[in-house]
Amino acid sequence: MTNKDQGGEIREIAFIGTGVMGASMAGHLMDAGYALSVYNRTRSKTDALVKKGAAWRESAGEAAASADAVITIVGYPKDVEEIYLGPGGIIERARPGALLIDMTTSSPDLAVRIHEAARHREIRACDAPVTGGDKGAREATLSVLFGGDERDYERALPVLRVMGKNIARFGGAGSGQTAKLANQIIISGAMLGVCEGLAYAQRLGLDAEELLNCVSGGAASSWSLLNYGPRILRGDFTPGFFVKHFIKDMRLALESALSAGISPEGLKTALSQYEKLSERGGAEDGTQGLYRIYREEARAGG
Repeated sequence: MTNKDQGGEIREIAFIGTGVMGASMAGHLMDAGYALSVYNRTRSKTDALVKKGAAWRESAGEAAASADAVITIVGYPKDVEEIYLGPGGIIERARPGALLIDMTTSSPDLAVRIHEAARHREIRACDAPVTGGDKGAREATLSVLFGGDERDYERALPVLRVMGKNIARFGGAGSGQTAKLANQIIISGAMLGVCEGLAYAQRLGLDAEELLNCVSGGAASSWSLLNYGPRILRGDFTPGFFVKHFIKDMRLALESALSAGISPEGLKTALSQYEKLSERGGAEDGTQGLYRIYREEARAGG
């Protein structure tokens, strides 16, 4: 099946959401030769892309109106719902045959609703959340978890391959979001382990950097340890992925898990610790900021 059969070749892309990850992802698409129109609530975050040749639009709907494909990566499910289903939004203004790709981590149920609303207007919609953080976005090595029709997956692949390396389809609409929530459950436990292990080592007087170098080659190794461990030891808590967004993801995962009859105790523990961090002013930290909790408790303990 050709791109024409599926809805036309993708040449012009509307990119909505140019934050920590989105700006890099959009830049890669421009480098690959796609014409880009951009929208972000904070306009200044699109300045570098506009200087590079992207066209600024006044709203997500306006950006979608002339695009072959629309990519969104915004903050919360409420933002996704607003830009897709709200008055003058993407569903209302996108042209028939357009392919809508939501790369936000959001609700599986909302992804299904968007898919159905799009279908009634002869628009194609899918969910394709990503994992890999700011580093993966910069280096175009993101993992992409796709939910949607097979023909839309085939049509989207050339675009997704510009931004990511490990791309898989998990089923129909919403399944990409379900896969991403599973990923977040796994990460929540990994980040607890990294922060607790390094805090324990430092509290007991070990050379934490030497420990990190040693155990990174063994069974304790993980993406979180390799990428966030060095940042923790440098005291670098700048966001590759915001704590406030991780809390959102964990709450979505917990809700979904409980609905499926699963009680994820590790996820509950991680969520409570991250909520504690947020209450203490760490909502804008990167997820490695969880280490602050253990550092502060160690200091309080004398």
